[in-house]
Amino acid sequence: MAVPSAKAIEPASAALIAELRRSFTVDGKPVPPEIFRDFGDGDLADSGAIWVTVDVRAAIGSNLYFDAISRNGDWVVQRKVQTDHAFGDELTGYEYIGATENGLLVVLASYSGGGSGVFMTLHILDLAAGHGLDSDGKPYDRINLTDVRAIPLGDRWSGEVSIAKNTVTIVTERAGPTDDSGVRRTTTIEASRP
Repeated sequence: MAVPSAKAIEPASAALIAELRRSFTVDGKPVPPEIFRDFGDGDLADSGAIWVTVDVRAAIGSNLYFDAISRNGDWVVQRKVQTDHAFGDELTGYEYIGATENGLLVVLASYSGGGSGVFMTLHILDLAAGHGLDSDGKPYDRINLTDVRAIPLGDRWSGEVSIAKNTVTIVTERAGPTDDSGVRRTTTIEASRP
């Protein structure tokens, strides 16, 4: 029995992948920040992410990520209005840092569940087209974004992130709410696929 060949990715999907690498948008629309909440930023009780891949093409405009999206400078922010507790609204945001030479994407994300904490995480993401079948059984191309590595930076972390080839440099100016040392600490990591 012959193995069927892999279906080629549609040119439109290839263009969307190029757009995502360039601007972290799909058809000009930003990736919903709340995907980072679901990648584990909003679940501080578990030691690792449970959801690691999302079809960003399907996520944009979905009911799951319907909360309003706004821009604040380089940051894209999504607010989930909380009516059932006294802490305040849930906020998830990100700043797209860029793509590494090997095609991985680097994103600095923030999450606040409504209290005083603003938890920062650096995400290294892989991007690939995939294939799926809709509910009618018709094929369509997915644009899969996979969280390859998440590096927790801490509550109210402040600093800078930059990319040189496949090296990500993290300069920490403030490691958390009690860090008033003024000491800048530099960490470098290689962005790589497992």
